[in-house]
Amino acid sequence: MKEHQIKSKTGYSLTLQKGQTIKVINVEGQQIADFIAYNMHDFMERLDPVATRDALQSTDIKEGGILYSNLYRPMLTLLKDTVGKHDLLSPACRPEMYKLLFNKEKPLENCYYILNKALSNYNVPAPRQHYPFNIFMNTVIDKVNQITVKTSLSSAGDYVELRAEMDLIIAISACPNEESAGNGYHSTAIKIEVYP
Repeated sequence: MKEHQIKSKTGYSLTLQKGQTIKVINVEGQQIADFIAYNMHDFMERLDPVATRDALQSTDIKEGGILYSNLYRPMLTLLKDTVGKHDLLSPACRPEMYKLLFNKEKPLENCYYILNKALSNYNVPAPRQHYPFNIFMNTVIDKVNQITVKTSLSSAGDYVELRAEMDLIIAISACPNEESAGNGYHSTAIKIEVYP
């Protein structure tokens, strides 16, 4: 087993071989982990939340559910989940989002740049935007289809386990957003463990 702690407001990248399992752990609780994946052998194929929602016919994923690529191929299977509430809707935070939603003119640390930096370790070109599986993110859609990001339901030690269904390059950001309730207005660390 290999492990790594992703410090608050930073990212990390790694490879997963088909059949390997990654455990993403909320160290202190209420922390969102932006999780993206690419086919190790073809960077044009990547984890796609929209295709995943289409395949699952749901905005939620449950234990046993599959995360699909933009080619509608299984990339990862959700084996275990101690929270049960994650996000397949929101893009990675970026400077333009902070300006529009929070009136922040000064560029803040953001998942878009954090993920790009992590991916550069494997020479994966930066896309125009990242559309992650936002682990531990508590996005609520009400009866009139209003979308609200509320504080994560995760507690210290909560986790998800994902099994790779193809050879993957993974990047994860310990989301730095302290402007919204998502992280409980305080960014903290994420821990990962990888099993053969």
